[in-house]
Amino acid sequence: MNSEQWLADYRERLERVAYNAREASASLNEAGAKATSPRGEVTVTVNAGGVLGDVALTPAARKLDVDTLAMLIVSTAREAQRLASARMTEIMTDYLGDGDALHQITAHAPEAVR
Repeated sequence: MNSEQWLADYRERLERVAYNAREASASLNEAGAKATSPRGEVTVTVNAGGVLGDVALTPAARKLDVDTLAMLIVSTAREAQRLASARMTEIMTDYLGDGDALHQITAHAPEAVR
């Protein structure tokens, strides 16, 4: 292979990597999750990193005692975070493949995702 062909192939690979990175970034920007408690009193939304975005309570949530409501919010938030982490892992698996880089990214993911 001559140097011009090698350089053309190298540029093509770089363009493909850049395109895939942009696609993964766009997918991650849109990723996130929403979870609702089993009886529907609490709905929690998180972004792809699991950061809390919104908590919505229905009138039924007002009937719960404070400790029960707090535990319900936390458990619903954890479920939303688990779902967001699973989606992030799916996106990054498509981008990176299953290897050391993916394992480093998912090392701190909720247990159900690993």
